[in-house]
Amino acid sequence: QVQLVESGGGLVQPGGSLRLSCAASGSIFSINSMGWYRQAPGKQRELVAGITRGGSTNYADSVKGRFTISADNAKDTVYLEMNSLKPEDTAVYYCNADLRPTTRRYSYTYWGQGTQVTVSS
Repeated sequence: QVQLVESGGGLVQPGGSLRLSCAASGSIFSINSMGWYRQAPGKQRELVAGITRGGSTNYADSVKGRFTISADNAKDTVYLEMNSLKPEDTAVYYCNADLRPTTRRYSYTYWGQGTQVTVSS
């Protein structure tokens, strides 16, 4: 069984910073990529940032220059450093991984349980 466990959400004032972490664990054969999505109330879930096993990254235009995604491949962990936070960044942030479990021949998409980020004064 594979699990993605997120941590680091919370309440922060506009202009502040937060760092999210997501650790993948369980029967993992290989990880292709990991990333972060977010979903605000009444809106669709959207990609925030992604990183491949090789280190290539991509970002939503709305967070470029403010957010940084990184990974520790040895720990199967991905991080999201969020700076200059704005009220519109308020959402539940979900970790996502495209990985192959040891029990399967192919890769699948897995999701964490989500962590709330609230930006408010």
